[in-house]
Amino acid sequence: MFSALLAMGAIAITLGAVLGFAAIRFRVEGNPLVDKIDAVLPQTQCGQCGYPGCKPYATAIAEGAADINLCPPGGEEGIHKLADLLGTEFKPFGGSTLPKPKSVALIDESTCIGCTLCIQACPVDAIVGAAKQMHTVIASECTGCELCVPPCPVDCISMVPIAETTGNWKWKYPVYAMTPSP
Repeated sequence: MFSALLAMGAIAITLGAVLGFAAIRFRVEGNPLVDKIDAVLPQTQCGQCGYPGCKPYATAIAEGAADINLCPPGGEEGIHKLADLLGTEFKPFGGSTLPKPKSVALIDESTCIGCTLCIQACPVDAIVGAAKQMHTVIASECTGCELCVPPCPVDCISMVPIAETTGNWKWKYPVYAMTPSP
């Protein structure tokens, strides 16, 4: 009987050690749903949704603290993708700012004084230039978040809508996906 207790104790210690190792080795960092939601968001880090960036907004959605329809840069297409991912119904846009057409910043080179305030405000480093030198925007990197416009002391930055071409045109979300199936 004593040998049976020792055997059971040894098995319990061995299984406990294996489970402890597995818990450390295969630990999941954070909530995987947050990462999936964050991948759907446009990564503009603009704060137009009321959160300081896309990751905090994704966390709030995953926790149920925020609605899926607050991201202006994502537009209705983003809302549809989030609704599909989360298995919820589509909700029309409900943010404090309505979605705007996709646009990029344009700096008037003759007016720019090289203050670098726009460079500091850009969350994606799409503006290049040096102090007291003219700045320019890398259009392919600009997300259109408009965070560079308010700090400019000489109002030389304007937002220019991107013209829809065959190169950047996308299919709109299908109409049949918006109607419930019978």
